[in-house]
Amino acid sequence: MNHRPFYLASASPRRRELLAQAGYAPEVLRLAAERAVDETPFAGEPPLVYVKRLARDKALAGVAELLASGRVAAPVLGADTTVALAGEIFGKPTDAADAFAILDRLSGREHQVLTAVALAEGDRVDLRISVSRVRFARLDAAQIRAYVASGEPLDKAGAYGIQGRAACFVEHLEGSYSGVMGLPLFETAELLAQSGILNWNERV
Repeated sequence: MNHRPFYLASASPRRRELLAQAGYAPEVLRLAAERAVDETPFAGEPPLVYVKRLARDKALAGVAELLASGRVAAPVLGADTTVALAGEIFGKPTDAADAFAILDRLSGREHQVLTAVALAEGDRVDLRISVSRVRFARLDAAQIRAYVASGEPLDKAGAYGIQGRAACFVEHLEGSYSGVMGLPLFETAELLAQSGILNWNERV
């Protein structure tokens, strides 16, 4: 059976690792595309609308990058993850103080992790969404300071990585573990299969 190649419009090593885990090997765009997307939320923009918009924009920016560079056209996968608490969007922290403030807000509370995945080909974009609920234990200031000092929170939405040290903070998870990491594999595989893109286990 033939398979279709695709590109990944993300510099995230976690997304590459998750795709490899599922048997996919996209070519990674490195990446004027992702940098071209302004991740600032619009005033009053709901978290679900925000994360869908960014995933779509990143995938389309990847398509534009392919066209501009004269590379072979193929579907482009884009994704975005955000953390939301009571409707407030928490992206990547700006610095250590911001990371501390975000984690202090999440301490002892349940929040949502929303990840949107978009596959663009030409002007067409198909999109899937994963919404998970995560409840943190109550964290004291010393725990938060130690975690921030590790450097792990600084490049992650919501200032934590569930696959790292912050796993110890999670009392309960309802939803997709891979979605909280940054790429929900069920939704992603469904999206790719719909476009004729197969993982290694499906190829013959």
